[in-house]
Amino acid sequence: MGWNIKLKKRHPNNQLTYFDIKRLNKPGRYADGNNLYLLVEPTGSKRWILRLTVGNRRRDMGLGNIKLVSLKKARELAIHYKSQSRSGLDPFIERKKEKGAFVTFKTCTENVYKIVEPGLKNKRFAKSWLSSIEQHAYPHIEDVPISQITPANILSVLTPIWNTKSETARKIKQRLTLIMKWSRAQGYYDGYDPVEIAEQALPRIKKNKKHFKAIDFEELPNFIKKLKKSELSFVTKCALEFLILTAGRTTEVIHAVWDEINFEKGLWTIPAIRMKNNKEHVVPLTTKMIHILTELKKLNKDSIYIFEISKNKPISNNTMRIALQKRLNIDATIHGMRSSFKDWASEKTNFNNEVSEMALAHSIGNKVEASYRRGNLLQKRKALMNEWEHFLYKKDVKIFTIKTNRRPDQFLSNT
Repeated sequence: MGWNIKLKKRHPNNQLTYFDIKRLNKPGRYADGNNLYLLVEPTGSKRWILRLTVGNRRRDMGLGNIKLVSLKKARELAIHYKSQSRSGLDPFIERKKEKGAFVTFKTCTENVYKIVEPGLKNKRFAKSWLSSIEQHAYPHIEDVPISQITPANILSVLTPIWNTKSETARKIKQRLTLIMKWSRAQGYYDGYDPVEIAEQALPRIKKNKKHFKAIDFEELPNFIKKLKKSELSFVTKCALEFLILTAGRTTEVIHAVWDEINFEKGLWTIPAIRMKNNKEHVVPLTTKMIHILTELKKLNKDSIYIFEISKNKPISNNTMRIALQKRLNIDATIHGMRSSFKDWASEKTNFNNEVSEMALAHSIGNKVEASYRRGNLLQKRKALMNEWEHFLYKKDVKIFTIKTNRRPDQFLSNT
């Protein structure tokens, strides 16, 4: 509306009274002074407008409806924002910063999630994006105003997982950076990036010398379904599925022999001579693992190797690679399945890092490793592998503890 209606002047400023505000019903703009106006809409709605000059340009700032902002409050806001304008500041930007003092980290996270969610791979990955923030960041900064988040706040989020769950920490850091950048673009804060400064205070994460391309662990349940429906040979499908379940190295799986399997105890004992670190490795067998082994035993009762493709000849590494990359058209490596398992264990479970490291048959340090190996962490590793199986098959698998007084066929589920 381009018209102004002047009232009888009482003073250059403060021309309106509470009585005026109630009785004015004709649509128009009524000046109170100090560039503050009461705007009466054709609908009868009344709100405050402040005219400002910002960068040689006139702009109107809405201060709110009269039901929410009193005459006294409107005058205080007018003085406040005009003072900012005279000081060379942009009141519109400053107001966003002031609003940032009340907008919490949680609110900003939810807004960013609404933006990124449509572009994420699938619902499971989208849920993981948000749940990782809820699990690791919210306990520390959920209700902290976004404008008040400091490098120390970011450190409180990242430090507990920086070394023990490095992949999770990396993802959390990326998501924190995105949230802070969005908040800055909204004008909720300005200045330095607290995530960038916090990262400088954290030790560098040692990277593996060799990187094996892996399937995102969130995609593995779908991959297993695809594997089962494929036209690959039965032995090849079993070998790939068993490798994923055990998180074993390719050579450990393809050269596995029946003498290494103890059905009564539910254990697969790989001798030191076959292990990369020259130390015996014991794998607790889960329901699905035993099911696969039992079916293979029925197929080749007199075989030496578990995954045998012809008389006394195990499946080869190359056959496994071709099956994954050529036949199934998956852009990943067989060894990368171990990385997928490690990422899942770090991001989705509460097991100590040493448990997943020993499940992978990694060395975990001299004295520490010796201490852990005394008990071999077998029960904890069994629980971890059961959780891994449950994640891979969801409702398809009934999880229970293997007891030594039961026959192998009694472990089989109906799947």
